Amino acid sequence: MADQDYYEVLGVAKTATDDEIKKAYRRLAMKYHPDRNGGDKAAEEKFKAVGEAYGVLSDPQKRAAYDRFGKAGVDPNAQGGFGGFGGFGQQGGFGDFGDIFSEIFGGGRGGQRRGPQMFRGADTSYTLEISLEDAVNGSKTDIRVPVWEECTSCHGTGCKPGTSKKTCPHCGGSGTINMSRGFLQVQQTCPYCQGTGEIISDPCPECSGKGRIRKTKTLEVQIPAGINHGQRIRLQGKGEPGVNGGPNGDLYVQILIEPHDIFQREGDDLHADLPLSFATAALGGEVVVPTMDTEARINIPEGTQTGKVFRLRGKGVPNVHTKERGDLYVHVYVETPVNLSAKQKKLLKDFDAAVKEGGEKHSPKSTSFLDKMKKFFS
Repeated sequence: MADQDYYEVLGVAKTATDDEIKKAYRRLAMKYHPDRNGGDKAAEEKFKAVGEAYGVLSDPQKRAAYDRFGKAGVDPNAQGGFGGFGGFGQQGGFGDFGDIFSEIFGGGRGGQRRGPQMFRGADTSYTLEISLEDAVNGSKTDIRVPVWEECTSCHGTGCKPGTSKKTCPHCGGSGTINMSRGFLQVQQTCPYCQGTGEIISDPCPECSGKGRIRKTKTLEVQIPAGINHGQRIRLQGKGEPGVNGGPNGDLYVQILIEPHDIFQREGDDLHADLPLSFATAALGGEVVVPTMDTEARINIPEGTQTGKVFRLRGKGVPNVHTKERGDLYVHVYVETPVNLSAKQKKLLKDFDAAVKEGGEKHSPKSTSFLDKMKKFFS
C-alpha cells in the first residue's frame, strides 16, 4: 500500500468533507484494528495505512500539500516537507486520533476521565399473577420483593466501622488504567477497583464489603385497566441501587393473567360459551348470561342452532391506552340431554317420529344432507 493514494485508502473522493473523512477513518479503523483481527498481518498493514492516510487528510495544511505535491509534500525527508508522524501526543501525530479512539474503544474524551466512576444499578424483574377481573377493572396490589439496601453497620461504605477506603494504588484513584496495544494506548476500567478508584482493605463484617444487604421490601403496584397478559409495569428507581452515587435501576413487574372459568380473552374482546337446552333452542326464550360487570339478557329466537354467536357491544375489556371497551361474544351450543328415564325416552321417540313426518319443514339440514348422500352413492 506504499504507493496507494490516501483518498483511495479511506475510500473517499478528493472533494470529501472533513466529516466524511473522519467517518471513513472511524469505520476502517474499527474494521482493521489488531484487537479485532487476531494477529492478521494483512489487517494490521491496512490499519497502519488507514492511520497514515487519516493523519494527512485530517490536517488542512498537510492535505493541501498532499493535493499539490502528492506524498512528497508530506514526506519529512523531502525538501520542503511538512514533517512526518510523531509519537503519541505530538501535534499533528497520532495524538490527533485520541478523540476517535476514545469513542471507538471507550475511556471518555481524549482519555481525560478521572475519579471514581458512577454505575447505574441493575434492573430487576418480578412476575405477578392476577385474575381476569383485576386485568379488566384495574386494581392495586402489594408485592414483596428482595432488594438491596444500604448496610446500617457501615452506612454503605463497605468498610469495617472505624476504617475507611484507600486510594487504589494501581490506577491512582482515577478508576482507569492505560493499556498499550501496539502503537496505541487504550484506556480501560481498572480491574482492581472495578472503576471506583478506591479499595477496601478491611471490609465490613455485616455486608462483606458490599456496602449493602439483602432485604425484602413491600411495594405497591398499580395495575391499569385493560392490561394484557405478558405486559410489564415499570417501577422507576425500584431496582438495584447504583454504585458511587449512580442512579438506581428499575423494577419491571411482568403480568400473567390466570385462566377464567367462564371467559376467554382475545385482545379487547371476551368470549363465552352458553349451553342451551334442547327445548329452549327449539322454542326460543330469554336467558341470562354473565358479563364482567353484572348480567345481561339475551333473547333466543326459535330454532337456534349450535354455533350461533350473540354479540354484546361494550361488554369486553377496556383498551389499556384508549379505554374503549371491546365486545363480549356469546357462543351457543345445544346440550344433548343425558341419563333419561324410560318415560322421557318414550316422549322423545314420539316427538322424533312426529318431526320426521314433517320432513324438510322441521329438519331442513337433515333432509338436505340425506339428499346429497343419496346423490353421492348413486
